[in-house]
Amino acid sequence: MLAALYTRTGPAAEVLQIADRTSAEPAEGEVQVQVMTSGINPADVKRRAGWNGARMAHPLIIPHCDGAGIIRSVGEGVSSDRIGERVWMWNAQGGYGEAGRAFGTAAEFISLPSAQAVNLPDALDFREGACLGVPALTAWLAILGDGSVEGKTLLIQGGSGAVGQICVQIGLAHGARVLCTVGTAAGAEAVASLGDVTIFNRHRQDIAAEIARLTQGKGIDRIVEVDLAANLETDIACLAPHGTIASFSCSSNPAPVLPYYALADLGAQIRFIQGFRLTADQRTEAETGINEMIRSATLRPRIGATYPLSEIAAAHARVEAGALGQTVLTLPALNGVDHE
Repeated sequence: MLAALYTRTGPAAEVLQIADRTSAEPAEGEVQVQVMTSGINPADVKRRAGWNGARMAHPLIIPHCDGAGIIRSVGEGVSSDRIGERVWMWNAQGGYGEAGRAFGTAAEFISLPSAQAVNLPDALDFREGACLGVPALTAWLAILGDGSVEGKTLLIQGGSGAVGQICVQIGLAHGARVLCTVGTAAGAEAVASLGDVTIFNRHRQDIAAEIARLTQGKGIDRIVEVDLAANLETDIACLAPHGTIASFSCSSNPAPVLPYYALADLGAQIRFIQGFRLTADQRTEAETGINEMIRSATLRPRIGATYPLSEIAAAHARVEAGALGQTVLTLPALNGVDHE
């Protein structure tokens, strides 16, 4: 099978290569998926780049945690009824803080635990299915991990990002009032297309003052945070008493300093969100809820660009540049079998 791989961390154009590899048969409890598309997340490019001192967990790595495809064979203990099923995959390489697996979805075939291959509703094609894993599960936990948001006011910091756009859709579908920040006109346009959302440009507006006016001084019940260190001062100014900051990233400073009493005086809660770390019960609820939203046409990933496997370095560069919309690799088998 063809696969993208790297044997050392570094710049995409220098370390990523395409090679012919032997595909692995599914072990007990596993399924083998013929990969149609591979989704690329910031975590994938950070691992490949060696961000924040990350080292190679294995001598050779096939990247990417997310993808979509068709189950072609199953291991012992998995029903043969799954053969031929369209699926989206999550956490194909294992999570942070553990050794994980060496082989991800940037290959023509992958074998992984059956539970990590989730039925892909017919409403989405394989390209869109590859965009669900990390972004959708992270967004679900950020919005609904502490219960219902119906009637609550949410602020999505970075609403035009992959996680942010799905957060907006989940919040709207679950009855919340949704506000979000963006940094560009194109980002504002993308978010506006999702529904009834109040949008702020973080470069041009006083976010705290605008939110105080719109909420009559009550503040925000739940803030979903894309960069805790960069936005914490604004978050504290916007947060309602007993409100929650659900932070899924802190790229500008991996070791932020927290102003304890400013948060304590609000009775605030900071929820650290890791899309790889849902409990089994949360995972089941999230997968069910995500697929229900897809079937009801209230959730759809927004793709910014697709690249063939041979252009993986350019695809990684697009993600690193923070380009709008999700980035997807197409595998050779996609031709002629994609579900539209």
